[in-house]
Amino acid sequence: MRLLACAVLIAASVAPSAWADAMDPSSQLFSTRPIHDPWRVSWAPPGDQTAPAMPHPFTSVTFASALLTQDAQPLHPAAVEHSSAFKTRSKIHKYASFATLPLFATEVALGQSLYTSTGTTGGKRGAHAAVGAGITALFGVETVTGLWNMFGKEGRMDKEGRKLRLVHGLLMLAADVGFVATTASAPGHDNADGKATHRNLAIASISVGTAGYLLMLLGNH
Repeated sequence: MRLLACAVLIAASVAPSAWADAMDPSSQLFSTRPIHDPWRVSWAPPGDQTAPAMPHPFTSVTFASALLTQDAQPLHPAAVEHSSAFKTRSKIHKYASFATLPLFATEVALGQSLYTSTGTTGGKRGAHAAVGAGITALFGVETVTGLWNMFGKEGRMDKEGRKLRLVHGLLMLAADVGFVATTASAPGHDNADGKATHRNLAIASISVGTAGYLLMLLGNH
């Protein structure tokens, strides 16, 4: 009986302390011991529960960099600084070219009048020869200034619009050759065959020269 009474006494003294520990929220709130949650699922491999999260390779920074790279415009070639002599030749070439079409139109009109005329043509022949000399002088100036600027050191360095200038130059050189042939084929008064050849060469040369002129005019050069 004494043994039973001692057991009841010990149980009564230990139970309040154990109950207090179980109900004390501070012991669970501030405890550093990990709390086991039966409903929590961890996808980390065993033994590596605290592995740091790896950043995604396609972050916002790399995404912005990719957009900037795609939107970046290609760099333009560096502009060539031309000398004053180059600019002077360019101005002479440009302003002299304004007389090209008026001289062509005048020469065609005079030549056609001479071709169909049967009477005295002394005055017309003189005017035709004068306009032809003007075309020859014009193309001489245009050829010298154009070739100098295109094939000189500064022209070779300037890559912008070079193909257009090259095609223009080739057309004008072809017109030069045609005008030389036209002058050499100038007929006499009664040479009908020579007149036809002279006329055809003149029309062909003027057509090629007009095409070369309009190419640069429409190309904003």
